[in-house]
Amino acid sequence: MKKTNYSYIGIAFIILLFGILFVPKIVDRVTNGDISRKESRSDQKQPLDTFKPSGLAFIENNGTKRKVPEFSFTNQYGKTITNKDYEGKVYVIEFFFSTCPTICPRMNNNLVTIQNTFKGFENFGVASFTINPEYDTPEVLKTYAETYGINNTNWHLLTGDKAEIYKLANEGFYIYAAENSSIEGGFEHSGNFALIDKNGFIRSRKDDFGNPIIYYRGIVSEDEGADDNGEVEQISILKEDIRKLLNE
Repeated sequence: MKKTNYSYIGIAFIILLFGILFVPKIVDRVTNGDISRKESRSDQKQPLDTFKPSGLAFIENNGTKRKVPEFSFTNQYGKTITNKDYEGKVYVIEFFFSTCPTICPRMNNNLVTIQNTFKGFENFGVASFTINPEYDTPEVLKTYAETYGINNTNWHLLTGDKAEIYKLANEGFYIYAAENSSIEGGFEHSGNFALIDKNGFIRSRKDDFGNPIIYYRGIVSEDEGADDNGEVEQISILKEDIRKLLNE
């Protein structure tokens, strides 16, 4: 019995010694986060590939996915901007003009709302092409940007050769734009936005029948919900789809 008691005493002493020497170190490591960072199996690093398919449709012509055509124009700061400046970014495209008395102010107020939603996202931008480049010089566009609170460094208000801008609108994006002296403002154009992914492809969600909606209506605001003709706003779904592409 005495030998057995000595054995128990010896074991207890070893356990006590282990506690004195090692437990404080373990506690210190847990406190400093070393174990949770390096040894916890439930906290393994996530794979670098975080690609999440958005489910958004590609817009196709004869089976070919449509990309943004090449372009080169001058922005509100006098800098040359091309389609390559948007590579790796999700962005929205519009056609407008600074003296537009009807839909443009509403469109750009909606775009500013989108801009503010994605504040801090370096890979989000907007490309606004003026359809009245003879009046909309870089200086005019800079003042316009300041008036509307446009401050995203990837939001370029672009001016340049009129023929090239109209070709880009009507043939590149199929977003209608034209001069028309008989209407207020002297120009007519679509109030639609196009959504572009990081690789320059035109994308959109599908409608209830499985067809791409192609463009997003840009005139009616989220707060309005719908206009007098029952046209439902699409700014909210555009925001959702921008976020999906940013995560893609």
